[in-house]
Amino acid sequence: MSVLVAVPDSADGTAALTAAVEEARMLRTDLVVVNIGLHPLDGSELPTDVPVTVVDRSGRGDRDPVVAVLDEIDGREVQRLVIGIRRRTPVGKAVFGSVSQRLLLESPVPVLAVKTPA
Repeated sequence: MSVLVAVPDSADGTAALTAAVEEARMLRTDLVVVNIGLHPLDGSELPTDVPVTVVDRSGRGDRDPVVAVLDEIDGREVQRLVIGIRRRTPVGKAVFGSVSQRLLLESPVPVLAVKTPA
């Protein structure tokens, strides 16, 4: 079993990664980091005391990040998904969609949603 975290290129991703490391430590399990951003993940933020696997989104550059995360959940024994969230206006959600919202609704495993510090 493992903890899986979806990490975008944002403060949401940093907050989610920090919380996921703590979850993995608490559950005494490994951590799977799915980089859903468009840039390489900064390895300096990864822990040394927890086994970590980093998965970069593969396929076409416009591949849906939600599908990438759900594919990783389906292919592994994941006990928890960790995501970062932020407040969005109803119009912002309707126009742009929300990766976090879709993961909350579509994840087959429990989700830990972490608010980004103000």
